[in-house]
Amino acid sequence: MAGRVDPGRGVVAAGLVAAGALVTGALTARTARRMASPRPQRATAVRSVDLAAGTVRFAPTPDSLLPGRYSFWFAEGRGHARVGAVLGSDTDGVLRELIGVDTGDLASAREGRFNGWMYLTPAAFEVPFRSERVQTTQGAVPAWIVPGGDGTRWAVLVHGRSSVRQEALRAIPALLAAGRTVLLPAYRGDGEAPDGDATRYAVTDAEWVDVESAILHALDGGATEVVLVGWSSGASIVLATAHRSRVREVITGLVLDSPVLDGAQALLSRGKGVPEPVRRGALSLLTGPWGRLVGADALDVRLGDPADPAELDVPVLVLQSEDDGVAPPEVAHRFAEARPDLVRLVPFVGARHTRLWNLDPERWEGAVTAWLADDRFALDRLSAGEPATASTADPSRRAAARRESRPRPAL
Repeated sequence: MAGRVDPGRGVVAAGLVAAGALVTGALTARTARRMASPRPQRATAVRSVDLAAGTVRFAPTPDSLLPGRYSFWFAEGRGHARVGAVLGSDTDGVLRELIGVDTGDLASAREGRFNGWMYLTPAAFEVPFRSERVQTTQGAVPAWIVPGGDGTRWAVLVHGRSSVRQEALRAIPALLAAGRTVLLPAYRGDGEAPDGDATRYAVTDAEWVDVESAILHALDGGATEVVLVGWSSGASIVLATAHRSRVREVITGLVLDSPVLDGAQALLSRGKGVPEPVRRGALSLLTGPWGRLVGADALDVRLGDPADPAELDVPVLVLQSEDDGVAPPEVAHRFAEARPDLVRLVPFVGARHTRLWNLDPERWEGAVTAWLADDRFALDRLSAGEPATASTADPSRRAAARRESRPRPAL
């Protein structure tokens, strides 16, 4: 006689399967939100300010301990200071160089946030500049123009998503030194320009059209050749422009800082520590019809096809940190290795995403000026030599070495 199936066991099994599915679904949704959401800006307390000595003391946080130079925003974003090297640190605080205060009363600040902009307008460089409007298919967008050289060679600077033109100001000295006129335009959806036809992911395939409009503006201003410089997802916009623009014949080179060359891999890297199947499921959720429910509309990376090095027909300089935290460095290395005839990669170590200049401006500017001058000896030295690190970029080397021995904070 056949054994009788216990219906109670079937109910229990079905319940366990359903519970497991619910747990997996909840983990997938949570991972998707983590992958889609920009990393929150962390507040750092201000312990004391000595304007006469040019120093400021912060509470010890991952941001205040970073070597290099940064913007520090306080008074709910109304105040701005420029902060330099770490001069000393202990368990109670971090003493840093105070380079200058541009707006607000830093002495009365209680806390603030670091970022990599450093400058607010081209006026910081004490060079002539002008504000203009660039006509795009979505309307006029604001732009800065800093004249340089003989006015025939231009550089168009393209900031990343979730940022604005100030991000790109750091590049002006190097480009002026190379004899370039610099154009820094806004583009659709960045808060300064019209939103345009943004998709639900807030990442469109149309920003390159605005960069093309900037190139046309440069041509009207006397340019005969243009270099495009892009940060993060701005680098992918630059690549799209070089591939698709009607005036791409005037583009003579690309500089890519912390480039997001593969949006899917950049998202997956944000889910590190979670099992691979869950991360893949989260990626599918973000790119599907329910993506908005888990924050896909806040994405600041591109979800299109990975950049194809086979499509390149102009020289490219890639500036990439091995500790980027957003754009996986292995993707940049594969991109460069696929086209050694056109792509030169200069590595950095210890820099966060798009903060390579902040860690070591001399290395960043040296790489850009050498590449523009086709100085292969200098580029060979920078590409193969010791990358900038926390211990080489900061005057307080012993403190930096102690920090290197601690677990690295999440980027």
